[in-house]
Amino acid sequence: MSGAGAPTLTVQADDLNVAIIAASWHDVVMTGLVDGARRGLAEAGVPDASVTLVRVPGSFELGVAAAHLAPRVDAIVALGVVIRGGTPHFDYVCQAATNSLAEVAVRTETPVGFGLLTCDDEQQALDRAGLEGSVEDKGHEAATAAVATVVALRAAV
Repeated sequence: MSGAGAPTLTVQADDLNVAIIAASWHDVVMTGLVDGARRGLAEAGVPDASVTLVRVPGSFELGVAAAHLAPRVDAIVALGVVIRGGTPHFDYVCQAATNSLAEVAVRTETPVGFGLLTCDDEQQALDRAGLEGSVEDKGHEAATAAVATVVALRAAV
């Protein structure tokens, strides 16, 4: 697990509108990621009324949803999980989702918190989902990173 060396981000952003885009595969893991993202946003002061949750079929669709929502929000939290199987499908979906989210962030200048879990097995996903017993909370981390980036960019202007 990565975890080591992660920054502690504390931000206050009660004036932001944020979209959480969440894939639908692996319901238990996704519930943990969405709950973690909501906790992270609440801790940053983002009002629940300023958070829009959009569910898409899978991780591949995160990019198109982010492109659609970027002009309408201050930040995006993209959440998904892809678990390695016996075919190259894993590689294609992970690369496409990663590339499309990065492209949206750079093209639109809208911070995208990257909460896409790319795991070898279901246990790795559960360990990162922010559930009871998980060692990491990647939904929370993605939300905090997106908000912290907005705050940093506003301060840089």
